[in-house]
Amino acid sequence: MIFSSHIFLLYFLPLFLLGYFLTPDKWRNLTLLLGSVIFYAWGAPDFILVLLGSTIANFYLVKAMHRAPQPATKKLFCTLAILLSMGLLAYFKYANFFVDNVNALLTAFGLDSMSWTKVLLPIGISFFSFQSVTYVLDTYRGINPPMRRLTDYVVYIIMFPQLIAGPIVRYTDIADQITARRRLRWEECLQGFYRFIIGLSKKVLIADVIGRTVDVTLGGDIAALDMGTAWITIVAYTMQLYFDFSGYSDMAIGLGRIMGFKFPENFDNPYTSTSITEFWRRWHITLGAFMRNYLYIPLGGNRGSQLRTYFNLWIVFLLSGLWHGASWNFVIWGAYHGFFLVIERLMGIGRQRRTWMVLPTFIIAVVGWAIFRIEDLPSCWLFISRLFSFDFTGFALSAHPQFYAMLVLALCFAFITFFPFGKRLQQWVFYTNYTSRCHIPVWVVSLLLFFLCLGALSATSFSPFIYFRF
Repeated sequence: MIFSSHIFLLYFLPLFLLGYFLTPDKWRNLTLLLGSVIFYAWGAPDFILVLLGSTIANFYLVKAMHRAPQPATKKLFCTLAILLSMGLLAYFKYANFFVDNVNALLTAFGLDSMSWTKVLLPIGISFFSFQSVTYVLDTYRGINPPMRRLTDYVVYIIMFPQLIAGPIVRYTDIADQITARRRLRWEECLQGFYRFIIGLSKKVLIADVIGRTVDVTLGGDIAALDMGTAWITIVAYTMQLYFDFSGYSDMAIGLGRIMGFKFPENFDNPYTSTSITEFWRRWHITLGAFMRNYLYIPLGGNRGSQLRTYFNLWIVFLLSGLWHGASWNFVIWGAYHGFFLVIERLMGIGRQRRTWMVLPTFIIAVVGWAIFRIEDLPSCWLFISRLFSFDFTGFALSAHPQFYAMLVLALCFAFITFFPFGKRLQQWVFYTNYTSRCHIPVWVVSLLLFFLCLGALSATSFSPFIYFRF
């Protein structure tokens, strides 16, 4: 089940919210737990027991860790809890990748390859694994005490708004919201609804429209693309990915707000960045925070020599690339961004914003998305060569006018905060507490967008969120 589907929008969400608001405050976590189990089991019934079993086991391992009298015993339970979460992630996400590479190596030496039944990837496993790790390590470090009730912990890990694709939420950020949410006010619920509609519109009206043409073009003869077609295609994918993923984050944040949670922001206008360093402070913010707090800083961060700092950055971004997918193109994509981060450190770029650097930063990000999008490496290198072929003949992008309209609109929205009026508009739309008078026109616009999205969904085929497979 995905947010941008009729089954979710017309059946699951209304019925869940009705039950949630009719439930007394002290029992709402149980309603949320039941709804989350149904939500996940609907799309992945084979894995719900694995998810619940690992979550319950982690709860008791952390309890035992907290009660352990000796530091060595605490460390043992901490290690076991982390191995449980990361072991599941490694098995489901990387077992096929490992076997495929071993078989390729065996074949190269003329040996028989291993027989292997492909492992199916549970949706959202990276996100709930990382969320489990944050809880384990924060409890081990004494940042927060262990949770008292198992049901509260399971709710924290598998609550359906952010279960599938984040944002990655640290327990310490929403501890009081899980155990003692205050009574909801209708104004907050409405603002959550508005945020959800913004995200739904980003996904359905912009990302999906652009993505259909991108998929057709990249699925065709890449060698036949001229330079102009190649650039329009990859810029279109750049917009598709951003509006798809940030749209999901908006929907998750909006749903959380409706239910009384305040999830952290996950995007902050990344394409207006003036350096790759700044880009990674603005793109997928909660993953960046996870990598910084639980990998980069434990490795030593920037406390050692310059060489060690650069090594730490490379390790973090290589692993970040591998986290995005079990394929060599993702490793190369991580190394690509790690390279530019090291270069910026060496040249002192990123210490202050320089407006003229927005365009080169955007171009670096766009070329990186080509590596990210095209998993077949020969095809990827061929496509990148077309980007710099200086061949402007044979423009081959035959797309519906709606594609160009949505691409221009996406570019406008992606860069609108580059201008002062855009910053004010974003502040008003996303963060203003509307007066009663303002709610009427905003509600009308939201309903209009909602019905437009329903109509668009009826006219198109199934389109899952891009980050579901990560």
